[in-house]
Amino acid sequence: MDWAEKYRPAHLDEVVGNSTALRQMLEWARTWSRDKKPLILHGKPGTGKTSSAHALAADMGWEVIELNASDQRTRAAIERTAVSGSTTASLTGAQRKLIVIDEADNLHGTADRGGARAILDLIRGSRQPVLLIANDLYAIPGEIRSRCDGVQFKALQARSIAPRLRYICAAEKISCSEQALHQIAEAAHGDMRAAVNMLYASASGRQRLSEEILPSGKDDRSSIFDLIVAIYGNTAPEALLKIAYDVDETPDTLIQWIEANLAGIPEIDDLSAAYNCLSRADEYLGYTYRQQYHTLWRYATSLMVLGVGCVANRRGLHARITPPERWKRMSSYQKQKAIRSSMLRKVSSSLHMPQRTFLETYMSPVGIVIDRDPLTYAREFSLDADELDLFLHDRVRSASVLRALAAEEKAEATKTERETRTRRKLDEGGKMRQKELPAGKEEAPLPEPPAERSSQKNQRTLFEGF
Repeated sequence: MDWAEKYRPAHLDEVVGNSTALRQMLEWARTWSRDKKPLILHGKPGTGKTSSAHALAADMGWEVIELNASDQRTRAAIERTAVSGSTTASLTGAQRKLIVIDEADNLHGTADRGGARAILDLIRGSRQPVLLIANDLYAIPGEIRSRCDGVQFKALQARSIAPRLRYICAAEKISCSEQALHQIAEAAHGDMRAAVNMLYASASGRQRLSEEILPSGKDDRSSIFDLIVAIYGNTAPEALLKIAYDVDETPDTLIQWIEANLAGIPEIDDLSAAYNCLSRADEYLGYTYRQQYHTLWRYATSLMVLGVGCVANRRGLHARITPPERWKRMSSYQKQKAIRSSMLRKVSSSLHMPQRTFLETYMSPVGIVIDRDPLTYAREFSLDADELDLFLHDRVRSASVLRALAAEEKAEATKTERETRTRRKLDEGGKMRQKELPAGKEEAPLPEPPAERSSQKNQRTLFEGF
């Protein structure tokens, strides 16, 4: 059995690290009511998000209903499992059911069509606690993110991972040196799952593990940020080229990042020399694409990396590393396109017409109608602030409408919860009165009114209606 699964924490006090996040989860669970927002557990892989969700359910005595990326997460599938489970009682006798939607940031493609809308409906109408789990918080649709509270899970420190590895070695009766444990913990880069898997791979077929037996390390290729820091740092040319080759980006991407961070060279003459190196490297990139002779890439890489590094002269980078300006504009355009596509999908599906027909014919008249009563149509079409702004062209007004809608939904949920509580008390009171009646002396049913009188009353009521 996989050690990562075999030694998965069963309770919250067994989860390593992220004590603040665990306390926040436990407080949320202990005080949960229908007016509580769902939680989004977000952070890097291997930091204990899914394990903490299951451990929380075990500590609270709750049943778990889970959907992850291996499940089909269409609207029908989510309604069949999570939504139906969120409105019914547990068959196992558990007090509540915890709805866990893992990898909520990976709702995409045909397989998950309609899933985001179904999750939004689940959040609105659930009578059970809901947890969403994601690696990237901002990859979750905004209308879902705004209705949840975020709980961040941070990467684990090596000194926190090593004791857990030592416990696993003791449980498996494997002798392991402290140096080897520390080496595995450092190589995992804060990922507990990766550390346990490396320990399992290294100890397979062995009774003793020492530092001489290198574990299969986690992929730790250099990032573009490492390269930018190295260009301005005290890095030898050979090491600088090695970092550039390790970065999983093509030279035409590297040159854009280097150019975007030339602010670390303040002198005008040095800045001119740096741009000369980049322009010469760009010529080699042009030759590469025109002639399909990719051997020229090495010359382009050497010119942009070593040339700018020589000009920087180990002065260090004292500014924030920024992405290329063109990427920022492209990101903004893509975000606007995504907002527009989401709005078209919601409105056209609600109006039962093709998106193209709505866009070309009905977009303007519908916008006029929405402008008169934005609150009603934001609720009807499930629009978020950005989507509503496409009709209102007023960000402040759109935001205020969404705040009013959120307050209205919260009040409605509180009212429903109060009515449910009152109905439950009345039902319990009725059962208690039935138990207090003596055996064999049941209350006599009330006499039914004569049929003619009932008929006359109905006729009189009918004529009064006319």
